[in-house]
Amino acid sequence: MKTLKVDLKERSYPVYIEKECLNRFGEFLQKHYKGKRIALVTDSIVKNYYSAIVEKSIKDKGFDVSIIEIPPGEKFKTLSVLESVYDRLIEKNFSRDSVVVSLGGGVVGDLAGYAASTFMRGIKFVQIPTTLIAQTDSSVGGKVGINHRLGKNLIGAFYQPIFVFIDPLVLTTLPPRELNAGMGEVIKYGAIKDESFLTFIEENFEDINSLKNMKKMEEVIFRSCEIKADVVNLDERESGLRRILNFGHTIGHAVENLTNYKIYLHGEAITLGMIAAGWISEKIGILDKKKFLRLENLLKRLNIKSEFNTIKGKDLLNAIARDKKVKSGKIHFVLLEDIGKIVIRNDISEDIIIEAFNYISKN
Repeated sequence: MKTLKVDLKERSYPVYIEKECLNRFGEFLQKHYKGKRIALVTDSIVKNYYSAIVEKSIKDKGFDVSIIEIPPGEKFKTLSVLESVYDRLIEKNFSRDSVVVSLGGGVVGDLAGYAASTFMRGIKFVQIPTTLIAQTDSSVGGKVGINHRLGKNLIGAFYQPIFVFIDPLVLTTLPPRELNAGMGEVIKYGAIKDESFLTFIEENFEDINSLKNMKKMEEVIFRSCEIKADVVNLDERESGLRRILNFGHTIGHAVENLTNYKIYLHGEAITLGMIAAGWISEKIGILDKKKFLRLENLLKRLNIKSEFNTIKGKDLLNAIARDKKVKSGKIHFVLLEDIGKIVIRNDISEDIIIEAFNYISKN
């Protein structure tokens, strides 16, 4: 089993990665938790595939487990669904010595993690991510929260799990679109931090994205988590370095919000946002055009189509202005100076932002 450590002193925790490990979850839970009560939060789709395996694994080690089911999809990462999770925790008499286990993608992990961070002022939390985007990104780093109708992830906290448990084999039941969307975040790690990793993705794209080679996918998951952990270790609460992980997110989040989280998966919107950010980088003269085209060509292999011709420039700017990445009234853009080298700029004009949006709208 591959293991890496998110090193945050007293909040440090391991990330376990191994094919076909899901039925051993109870064994690992027993290592990290000495209580008895487990709330297994999952969505209605993942429940049908994997909750029975995880539940049996937990019960076999003597734990008492209750399943809390939520609806699937980003549009349900809301205060009302969060409240329903609180209701179940209270009705089932969960207490401060209980654990919330998230079994699902980024939506389940974010919402369940935020419930854990606030219930009884904070109870233990474990992540079992089941989508590529969750396995390579959202399950590591401790960002938890919900959306508000005016913006994505505006309500949340930094709250670290006690461990993350990743079985790449669960990706075989993902719809191709979900897997494809997750590849956007994977490519992001190569773009912002590791050109050799980007090259590996380019050279093995079909094997990875089609799951023809699970060993290569396991390597992709490990390296993505490793890069994320290295950044989080140095900047847990996004006061500086961690902002590089937001490459593509400024316009990507705005697109999600303006389409009511119904048109794009998160990874799809971020992929379009990365193309826009790369275009801005080249437009203002900090990124060589060949480097931009290299990144754009790789991202375009994901075949994500723009479907937001009704979004006006003014609406886009308003949505960006409500994002968490705005500081002191200025939009902070994560841009590229080179493959693997990021710079954060707060002097990008509204005209260039709209031009970049128009560029991805036509592609």
